[in-house]
Parts: sequence; structure tokens; C-alpha cells
Amino acid sequence: MDDDDPTALQDELTGSIGPPDTAAMRLIRDQFLRDEPLVESAAFDSVLQPRELLITFSDGIGPAAYCQLAVTWYRSGAYRFHYVDSEDINWRFDHHPNPHSPPKHFHEPPDGAGHTAVESCIEVEKPRVVARAVHKLWRQAYSAGTHERINTGQNPP
Repeated sequence: MDDDDPTALQDELTGSIGPPDTAAMRLIRDQFLRDEPLVESAAFDSVLQPRELLITFSDGIGPAAYCQLAVTWYRSGAYRFHYVDSEDINWRFDHHPNPHSPPKHFHEPPDGAGHTAVESCIEVEKPRVVARAVHKLWRQAYSAGTHERINTGQNPP
């Protein structure tokens, strides 16, 4: 899936996920700002019509000089946490209906391709808890210096 294309997620869906939930994304933003010292900024893509929360880190996993998580939480409970870094590594934790994977799925590095989604290790569903799970998995990968085991947690957090 090309995340630079705003219709890409819609093309992958088999059901409606509704509009973004800005209140949930504010909770996620505040949690990352509070809990992760490497967060440089956390801001919405638009002040008037936010669709995405962009969390920028001052360092990335392994050789990456920086990274970013693009987060969209939907009122339906669907979500997307998309990692990209200075080494052009991509991966995504998603929860939405589609024809090729479980509703909660993970698009693996290095390219996070849509057609290669596997079951996600994240079983929780509330915004703050999912954010904590993604943060914990990111932090473990950051400490290990590799993306290899990013989706191997036991029902994080």
C-alpha cells in the first residue's frame, strides 16, 4: 500500500471504517509525548481537518538517523500505525477489514507491502493500550537495533 496515496487504505478495505477519531489520536499523542524521550514532535497533519497524527523521533531503529510513526485511529476502532525511517524501512500495525489478512494485521519490514500482511501480535483494542503496545514493540526493536522481531510480542503491552 502506498501511504502517500490517500485512497490507498480505502482500496485495501472491504468495509467502512468511518471518519478519524481525533480525540483518540490526542490521547495517543499525549501518551507518546509523556512516555518516550526520543519523540521530537507529535502533531496532526491538518489543524482544520486532521486525518493523521505524525510522531517524529530523533532516532530510528538500527542505522536509521530518525523515524516517524503516522497514526490514524478511526471512530469504528480501526487503526493504522505506520513506521517509516531514514533508511526507507516501512512496517505497519493495522486493524481494519480487508480481503487478504486477519482484521488485526502487521505489514512486515522492509517495505510494509499490503499483500504480505500477517496476523498482528497486538490483541488489545483501546486506543491508549494499542498505543502502549506499539510503543513497547518499537522500544524493544530500538533497543535490539533490528526490526526482525517487531511483531513477536506476547499480547503487548
